[in-house]
Amino acid sequence: MDARIRRIGKTRDRLGESPCWDADAQAVCWIDALAGILWRLRPQSGVLEQHSLPAPVGAIAPCRGDAVVVALRNSFAVYDFATRALEILAHITVDHPRVRFNDGKCDPAGNFIAGTMHMERQPGEAVLGGLYRLRPDARVEQLADDIGFANGPCFSPDGHTLYLADSLERTIWAYDYDPFGPLRHKRKFVDTGRFESGPDGATVDAQGFFWTVLTRAGQLARFAPDGELERLVALPATYPTSLCFGGARLDRIYLTSISRSARLEGPKPHDGGLFVIEGLPASGRLPHRFARG
Repeated sequence: MDARIRRIGKTRDRLGESPCWDADAQAVCWIDALAGILWRLRPQSGVLEQHSLPAPVGAIAPCRGDAVVVALRNSFAVYDFATRALEILAHITVDHPRVRFNDGKCDPAGNFIAGTMHMERQPGEAVLGGLYRLRPDARVEQLADDIGFANGPCFSPDGHTLYLADSLERTIWAYDYDPFGPLRHKRKFVDTGRFESGPDGATVDAQGFFWTVLTRAGQLARFAPDGELERLVALPATYPTSLCFGGARLDRIYLTSISRSARLEGPKPHDGGLFVIEGLPASGRLPHRFARG
């Protein structure tokens, strides 16, 4: 693959995360999770919007209408771009200073799936939080309670498989998925320990191949549906974080990154930037939208 990677715009996020493509606006949206900033960029025109959310922000995903569904620290909300109004929909039962939402995606039925991170968890300490499903009528269900650092939830093209990473365990799990029932048949999909990195944000392309960011390795990995590594792509950011397919033909990847980390010995000029990757072996799929009530 002759990948072409370049930085776009001048944004510099402390913790860039959760990029998603808004097909109606032909725009890429993403967050600075620590600063509480929601960005929306129209690549064709270069028009950039900045919106404010309560920090920390875990994840966003497209909604029906000109809005995104948002996972905040321990609650779900909808943010309307036109009115700049934030509507809180529901809370989870966990309210702990070391637990917050970290990543999320919508399923084919219009639910929003989001997982938490239990920070600074001590050996032997029970996991708090897990994986949750927000329904369009604002009901919340806990789907899993054994994921300490949830990342990269995404779905196979037929919607029957949910992929979910536990970054601290350096493991990507796969589940049989029913949007109206519990998770079933948990099995290991990929162990990323060989890359000396946990997996971060992820997506699935139109061929059913799974892409994930290997943050500490500074690489992007593509895995076949059977879990075999298909390729690795070196990235220009020290710590890349997450990705989505976008563009009018969904033929490019948008990638976020970090500029503030205790592990960074002085960030490089491009750290914290938004990047676009072209020359991909497959296109993506339109993201599922939250079917807000």
